[in-house]
Amino acid sequence: IRENRDALENIKNSNIFLSSIIFLIGTIVWVLLLGFGSPIFLVGGFIFGKWLGTLLVILGLSIGATLLYMFANYFLKDLVEKKFSSRFVNLNEKFKKNEFNFFLIYRFIGGIPFFISNILPTIFNVKVKNFFLGSIIGMAPQLFVGASLGAGLSKILEENSEVPSILQLIFYPDIYLPILGIVILVLIGLLLKKKFYTK
Repeated sequence: IRENRDALENIKNSNIFLSSIIFLIGTIVWVLLLGFGSPIFLVGGFIFGKWLGTLLVILGLSIGATLLYMFANYFLKDLVEKKFSSRFVNLNEKFKKNEFNFFLIYRFIGGIPFFISNILPTIFNVKVKNFFLGSIIGMAPQLFVGASLGAGLSKILEENSEVPSILQLIFYPDIYLPILGIVILVLIGLLLKKKFYTK
């Protein structure tokens, strides 16, 4: 990991703009082909740091997810409705009442595999604009926490000549604070999920 970190750091520093664009495009393609978001947020934070990493990951995942949604809306809509409509019929009315707010909550809660969560909104006919903006805002907290964890790992490797053990890593603020953030987000998500998915 240390050797790869140094190589990636050199590539990034040689042309930060170009490397950012390549990472952004790579993230979009990753989501389109593989459909899931991890470990992109860790990699983004590891290479580009907490802030730029978060920005690139949010944009890449949101654009990729939106393109995947548009594709599913045109080509997979009937299949998605057949597979999932009966399980999520209670959400239809909620989406109709306030599409953007409920999609925002839907994105924040998570708990559904990323690929499924990107194609599922075809059931509710979510507008592309609401899908994109809701993805950016709704996913931002967890992606920031994930990128912070990646940035923390990079910082620790840079500052230590010896690679710390897993137990030592846990006691670094750059590691335990993002992990604590993940736990808090999961708890908030569970509370919202209970309210959001009730009939």
